[in-house]
This record gives sequence, C-alpha cells and structure tokens, in this order.
Amino acid sequence: MKDDPRAHPFRDSHQDVEAAHRIPDTPQTRAPAYRLAFTDHDFMCREELRPVRLQLELLKPQMILDERGIESTIVMFGGARIPRPEDKAKARTETLAELSRFYEEARKFARMMTERSLQSYGRENVIMTGGGPGVMEAGNHGAAEAGGHSIGLNIVLPHEQAPNAYVTPDLCFNFHYFAIRKMHFLMRAKAICIFPGGFGTLDEMFESLTLIQTGRMRRIPFLLFGRDFWERIINWKALAEAGTISAEDLELFHFVETAEEAVAFITEWPEEG
Repeated sequence: MKDDPRAHPFRDSHQDVEAAHRIPDTPQTRAPAYRLAFTDHDFMCREELRPVRLQLELLKPQMILDERGIESTIVMFGGARIPRPEDKAKARTETLAELSRFYEEARKFARMMTERSLQSYGRENVIMTGGGPGVMEAGNHGAAEAGGHSIGLNIVLPHEQAPNAYVTPDLCFNFHYFAIRKMHFLMRAKAICIFPGGFGTLDEMFESLTLIQTGRMRRIPFLLFGRDFWERIINWKALAEAGTISAEDLELFHFVETAEEAVAFITEWPEEG
C-alpha cells in the first residue's frame, strides 16, 4: 500500500505545479492565460476573486489550528502602544507611562494561564493575541516564559509591522481581512481579556460584547483590566441610564486589576452544560 493520505486516485496538484515549471518556453506558455489558476497571483487578486480569498483566509488558520489540536483559546486584546515597564520613560504621554504596568500584568496573566494550559498538553486555553507589540507582545511573551505555545493573528497594515518575537512561529498568521481575523479571535475563545488600548482595542471589545449581548455568541468570561482607565474612557452607566443598553448588559463584563484576579475569575466560571 502506498503511503498516500489522499482518498482519490487523481494526480496531486503539487506534481502539476512542478511540471508546469518544466514546460517548453513558447509564446503560448508565457501568456498569463496559461498559468494554473491557483498559482496565478494576478488572477487570485482580481476583484471577482474576493469570495475565494475570504474563504481561503478563513480556512488556512482553521485547518492549521485543527491540525495542531488547539481546542480553546484565551484571547487578549490591548494596545500596541503600551510600553514595557523598562521603557516607560520613553512613552509619548504620562498616561502611557502609567499604563505600562498592564504590560507586566498581561505577561503574568499569560504565563499563569499557559501553565494551566500545559496540563492539557497545550490544547486548551491557549493564549491568542494580535501578534503585534505592546500588550500583544506581553501575552505571547508570558506564554513563552511558561514553556508553552501561543497564537498571533497579525494583519497587513499600511505602515510596516512584523509579528513580535514571542509568537510560536507555526501559529503566527497574517491577514488581509479584519473581519475574518476577528472571527478567528472568537471561534475558539473560552475567555476574552481587554487591556487598555486605542481604536483597534475598542473595535474588538465592542464587537465581541455585541455578539454576546445579542445572543450570537455564548457568554464567556469577559474581563476589562483597569477599571479607572475604562470608566474614564467609556461612561457605561450613562448608556444604561439613557436606555441605549439594558442595565443587565453591564453584567456582561467584569473589571479586574491583576493577573491573579483574572485567573481566579476564569477558574471559577461555571462549566457549560
């Protein structure tokens, strides 16, 4: 029996890709029309192919995470501009310097959660971040310190951005579509942790809260690190008093200050069923 995982007898696509590189060089074979469709970058980037690109961006991380046996994640959202404590003197504002303590809390939280994750052989409650600097780096850093792996969901931005050095390399993904990236953040989430941040963090926080509020996603631990920061940025009670949200919606999230508080809250959360 051949060592072939395919369930069909057809020729493998990799074989044809290699064979296509060995074809005679003629005007016909040089023409764009002759390229194999799935290896033709110009064709794949056409406007009409957007549905295919969306599907591919959904499938690739999904398949890799499935192959790695990742069953659930702990999602960490937070600002890329939050500095390491040792770099707080370089912060552009006094507030950013003060918020540097959350870098250390994020790092400690990720380390503690990863130590617990390793009890399930790193399949459950795996740290997932946006893969960038700031709070995201702190999350991946803490996971690496615990000896575990972590996931980074990076995205192509107009300015140069590379994944932080602590993301597990074969669990580091790059996205074109914000919407598909946000789907992957939530598809396996067992808890969502929001650290101080800017527009991107606010976007991720409110989309996640909306999905839970509207019943499009089951309720899970939803933790906001830093009550003072979040109550200065958002007047939560005013939303309830105005009637634009229900008073009960204020119970969808919980404020914490430390990694220990967050881990305890997640640990005490009742299991499904």
